[in-house]
Amino acid sequence: MTGLLSRKLFMRLTLPVLGLGLVLAISFGVLRGRSASAAVLDRSALQVVNVESGSMICKVEGLGTLVPEDVRWLAAGTSGHVDEIFLRPGAHVKPNTVILQMSNPDLNRQLTDAELAMRKSEAELANLRVQLQAQLLNEKAVEADLQAAATESKLQSDRDESLLENQLGTAMNAKISKAHADALVTRLQIEKEKLGIGEEARQAQLTAKQAEVAQMQALYDLRNQQMQALQVRAGMNGILEEVSIGPGQQVATGTNLARVTNSAKLMARVHISEAQFSRIDVGQPAMITIQNQEYPARVMHIDPNVQNGTISVDLKFVGAQPRDARSDLSVIGSVNIEKIPLTTFVRWPLQTHADEPLSLYKISDDGKKADLVRVHLGRSSNDRVQIADGLKPGDRIIVSDMSAWRRYNQVELK
Repeated sequence: MTGLLSRKLFMRLTLPVLGLGLVLAISFGVLRGRSASAAVLDRSALQVVNVESGSMICKVEGLGTLVPEDVRWLAAGTSGHVDEIFLRPGAHVKPNTVILQMSNPDLNRQLTDAELAMRKSEAELANLRVQLQAQLLNEKAVEADLQAAATESKLQSDRDESLLENQLGTAMNAKISKAHADALVTRLQIEKEKLGIGEEARQAQLTAKQAEVAQMQALYDLRNQQMQALQVRAGMNGILEEVSIGPGQQVATGTNLARVTNSAKLMARVHISEAQFSRIDVGQPAMITIQNQEYPARVMHIDPNVQNGTISVDLKFVGAQPRDARSDLSVIGSVNIEKIPLTTFVRWPLQTHADEPLSLYKISDDGKKADLVRVHLGRSSNDRVQIADGLKPGDRIIVSDMSAWRRYNQVELK
């Protein structure tokens, strides 16, 4: 009796648990089978790319505009009052085109004073030259007289010596004549040394005076240049882009007055993402796209500052500038940062975090289904990405948004 009751109690407690476990097992199996079963997708609505093998050029790309390569700010060479502005922004200018006129009464006086000081120093230099020349002539005359006297005394000494040898003269006369001749030779030598020293002194005086004249000339030239700078000229062929001041203003030296640009020499200033900037260097080959037309270029300058997460890179055209290039025209710039000789890649900008795999649907050889596979990516470019692992050349993958079908390990294609 007791055994019968125990069996009944066992059946009452165990059967519900077994039933619940069976229900859970069936439900889990159904759900798992549902996840593993294939969904049916329209193949024509999917974007498919082929996995390729070959050389791959890694590029970074950015948007930008064409800007003038030559930009000149015209600064005030001296302080002054703006009397008149002759041109407005947009005007075509040449190097000698006058843009505005300034005045400075103090500068007029300084120019006059500098000119008078220069003329005075020039006159003093001319007078010094005359004086030194007269002094030189006097010293040369003294030298000539001594030379004549020395020659005459030498002849007389030779005569008395000859008379003494022939016993026609006295020894005393011969000695006196020789002593006189020797004294004149010594005086002549001293006079020549004095003449040399005097020449050095005269040259030093001339050099000092010439330096003073050059200083006065430089001051006059400076004042004259400042006076001419009151008439502000363009300085190059181009377009007057901006006039920073107005009539009646008083401006200080160095104040920016106007900006002139040369639209005949344009470059592309593009903005590259800060994350892609590290591999860009000056001189790298690049491409500028203008209205779907590509033109070769090179990296000319890289801005060291980061603005809004981007860095400005200047690209210069290689060869002739395109005829349709215009200032402020929107362009696309791409820089070739690396060339991989042989690799596996797809022509699609797949994105993932570094060292993280990416799940993609790979289409079967017969094209009737697609299996979810794990793929590791390598180097990336603006229009393609390297496949490090998970795919081989010839494979076809779906690059459409498949987030709604990620729970299926396999999808059927019709």
